[in-house]
Amino acid sequence: MSDRSDAASAPATAAGELDFARVFASPSLDGAAPRGVKLSPDGRYLTLLRNRETDRERYDLWAYDRETEDWRMLVDSEKLGSGRALSEAEKMQRERLRIGSLKGIVNYEWAADGEGLLVPVEGDLYYAALDGNVRRLTNTEAGELNPALSPRGGFVSFVRDGRLFTGQLGGAEPVAITPPETAGTVHWGEAEFVAQEEIGRRTGYWWNPDDRRIAVARFDEEPVATVTRAAIGAEGTETFEQRYPLAGTANVDIALFIMDPDGTERVQVDLGNERDIYLARVDWAPDGRTLYVQRQNREQTRLDMLAVDPATGASRVLFTEESAPRSWINLTDNYRFLKDGSLIWWSERGGFGHLYHLTDGDFRPLTSGDWMVTDLVGVDEEAGRVFFTATKDDILATQIYALDLAAPGNVQRLSDPEFVNTADMDSAGRTLIVQRSNHTQPPQSYLADTSGNRLAWIAENRIDADHPYAPYLASHRPAEFGTIEGPDGTPLHYRMVRPEPVEGEKRPVLFYHYGGPHAQVVTRRWRGALEQAVVDAGYIWFELDNRGSANRGVAFEQPIYRAMGSVEVADQRAGAEFLKTIAFVDADKVATYGWSYGGYMTLRMLEADPGLYAAGIAGAPVTKWELYDTHYTERYMGNPITEPAPYAVSGVIENAARITDPLLLIHGLADDNVVFENSSALIAKMQAEAVPFEMMLYPGQTHSVGGPMISLHLWNSIMAFLARNGVAPDGTAD
Repeated sequence: MSDRSDAASAPATAAGELDFARVFASPSLDGAAPRGVKLSPDGRYLTLLRNRETDRERYDLWAYDRETEDWRMLVDSEKLGSGRALSEAEKMQRERLRIGSLKGIVNYEWAADGEGLLVPVEGDLYYAALDGNVRRLTNTEAGELNPALSPRGGFVSFVRDGRLFTGQLGGAEPVAITPPETAGTVHWGEAEFVAQEEIGRRTGYWWNPDDRRIAVARFDEEPVATVTRAAIGAEGTETFEQRYPLAGTANVDIALFIMDPDGTERVQVDLGNERDIYLARVDWAPDGRTLYVQRQNREQTRLDMLAVDPATGASRVLFTEESAPRSWINLTDNYRFLKDGSLIWWSERGGFGHLYHLTDGDFRPLTSGDWMVTDLVGVDEEAGRVFFTATKDDILATQIYALDLAAPGNVQRLSDPEFVNTADMDSAGRTLIVQRSNHTQPPQSYLADTSGNRLAWIAENRIDADHPYAPYLASHRPAEFGTIEGPDGTPLHYRMVRPEPVEGEKRPVLFYHYGGPHAQVVTRRWRGALEQAVVDAGYIWFELDNRGSANRGVAFEQPIYRAMGSVEVADQRAGAEFLKTIAFVDADKVATYGWSYGGYMTLRMLEADPGLYAAGIAGAPVTKWELYDTHYTERYMGNPITEPAPYAVSGVIENAARITDPLLLIHGLADDNVVFENSSALIAKMQAEAVPFEMMLYPGQTHSVGGPMISLHLWNSIMAFLARNGVAPDGTAD
């Protein structure tokens, strides 16, 4: 489930102010927006995906030579692309990554020798050499999923038709190395739906560091419930019998095998006697002698780290992570196996997410305090330094830090506290790739040394006269931050952007919320055109992070345990009541808006407090948690078969008649995440109860409704809805 707040903008009211059409046009008002920034194995070249000025959604592969300081396009996506439609499997993988609208090159991988790159385009694979020569590796209708180069560069691998294929790079055509299956429900080398959507595991196979063995997942989705998903398009409807693990129903039957690159010497990994588990993470030790597997129980209260013998598949429990009482395990990628056999590990065992060093069975804390480590960026093993991002100095602005393994108490900040900072590193932990922004500076990226000193800009993206946002800079309004006291006394952070003050003038409010776990809305990062255009149209943009949201520690998240739609609603109510006390707010014109979990929140908020909000917009809402997937829903709500009570009080369909304020319901008719049945069930209930409401449905659109013209229509519809219902600046209502 994901935040969809950055989807659009609002109509202009004067020259130099934003309108919808410009917000979604090309070039992007955010300026340069590189993706997939990587360093070559020898560190000489920096590569990235750069979108075009004439088409903000099409990406090409570019390279920067750090010795000559020259940029050049390495692969032109239009020269390779045939325009062939992607397979349904790849479309769904992209949807899981929230890149379904992107075109051209969306990912790539460096070869181990640094002489070229593996580049997937429209379902086929290409090898791009640094001299500009591009060689096609595959040409099939089926399409290749999860392509990879082996760590030493000897092999190319991918999944096709449910089987894993491997072949020597530059050699004969790759062949299937996993056995044929009689059932179409069996898949090798892929990640199942919940692994992609909720667990954060995007692949189903892992190469040994020396190219000699591969760990390969096999799953059978036959036990999983079948949902008939109608993808309703503009000129027809396709139906898909989608395997969707509804809360309380069966997950896939999963197994893990280890084999040679040709499929021989295959052994099955002992994952334990309990079959109803999640395969959370799989990693090889740096020396390739051990396979490490993270096994999560269905309740998500226990995570076992298994150490596996790759020759036999035998496993033992290295350690176990237990959740706090009335809580759950939050999975992350914040860990690193080191060459000396030790492990850097992230855990919330102390109430906040921190780093620990596991050596000889003992966990030694590396960080501590009432703040969160948000990402393990890299490790320089030779220097004994660990790099990470955290909220140590500001809950609203993550910074980059470093510490010495030998003396971890001396934490050094490497980034500018005026910005929200994130980072990546090369595998050796020698060069930082820093991304940063704040509420007046669009995203920037640069290379830095291990002391944080900038070496070269990747994208300075300064708002100068040539920047796309320059014409609108004069009307750009700064963000204001503060806290209010929640119902239980907990301080809650808010963010507000408002038009230029006019003495005695009161403004309507677009009160945005997400509300769900694993998301933090209120930060100091760049938000750009969306909210600025809404503000230019005369609205105040307001958002609040309620209890249950991310980066405040276990105690802040815990209140939603078995209680979705309760404390979040109460905290957002406190936000609305706070707004109504402000002199420049029109207390009768506070509209609430959210997408996905935020759409669910809109409905819960309107049901809980009729009359408090002037109107509500609910995008792609969950309306009944039994309709959402196992891993996400049961983490917080339990299994509805054994714990039905939380589900009985958390849905929105039963109390739909309590919605008396104007409601706009929005949903994509091809949504495979929050399936349309969520909205159709609510629609039927409200019609049966004669409850008036409006709806806007988008044929062919998935969970992330959008695109240059679709987003324009979406936000024109939202603003028109608000105006029709009197929630508009004075003088603009119908």
